[in-house]
Amino acid sequence: MTINRREFVATAAAFGLAASGTALGAVVSDRKVQPIETKGPAALKLSSQLGIVPGKSTEEKLALMDTMGFDGVELGGDIVGNEKKYRDALANAKVKVSAICWGSHGGDLVSADAEKRKGGVAALKRVLESAGELKSTGVVFVPAFNGQTTLTNQDIRKVLLDSLPEIGEHALGCGTRVILEPLNRGEAFFLRQLADAASICRDVKSDGIAMMGDFYHMGIEETSDLGAFISAGSYLHHVHLATTEGRTLPGQDGGKRSYVDGFRGLKIIGYQDYCSFECGVRGDRAVEIPKALQFLKDHWAQA
Repeated sequence: MTINRREFVATAAAFGLAASGTALGAVVSDRKVQPIETKGPAALKLSSQLGIVPGKSTEEKLALMDTMGFDGVELGGDIVGNEKKYRDALANAKVKVSAICWGSHGGDLVSADAEKRKGGVAALKRVLESAGELKSTGVVFVPAFNGQTTLTNQDIRKVLLDSLPEIGEHALGCGTRVILEPLNRGEAFFLRQLADAASICRDVKSDGIAMMGDFYHMGIEETSDLGAFISAGSYLHHVHLATTEGRTLPGQDGGKRSYVDGFRGLKIIGYQDYCSFECGVRGDRAVEIPKALQFLKDHWAQA
């Protein structure tokens, strides 16, 4: 029987083998393992943060995104209190709201100060309500950037496991979810790899708590894009797109940053959510953004 490379990697992943580039290693035991649970056929749904797209108004930006062929738009934390403004702007657009890029709210949810933690919980719940109203797939949440908390890694994890189950249920009640974002070590000391975020999702045990991957951060912290996405599995509900060198539009580094291996991982897990631009742009945005979209479609086809 012959088997191609993609089938081999998928089979290896299903039986708990570690994949890195073209090298595979494994420790074999008699433990019964289960295959990866996939969501179905994978799909490439392209999105962008609104600020990257040229235009004088939200409506103008959304119209251009429709013309360019985007599937989704990623909004910011300013949706709180501005729900009607965005609802009205989206009414005539084809694009749907992907994720809400919210951030850490000063690291309040994992602060050493218990009162600040209460404020962090309340603020996250509030933005989840706005996200649900706009039918967003989730709110991107960073527990803390460097310098925002004095708690240790172990302490932060405990605080999250104590607070996220309730927040996750609130998110589900709003029709959306929390999306944990791993960052690189230059931006955060806690939560740097996708497997770490997946383990938190696993331990929280709420469908309202999910995670994402960012090709920029992954290029610094992960040894394999494919392996990182497989480790995330069904917990993965958003992806950010950018080059690792310069953090610009995909392809603007001369093609040094490949997305093929990562896209293979997304196909293996049956990823069906959005892949969204979070990056700078060199040159004329109206010209360069369509180039990046085609670049990604080509890499998806190769994956």
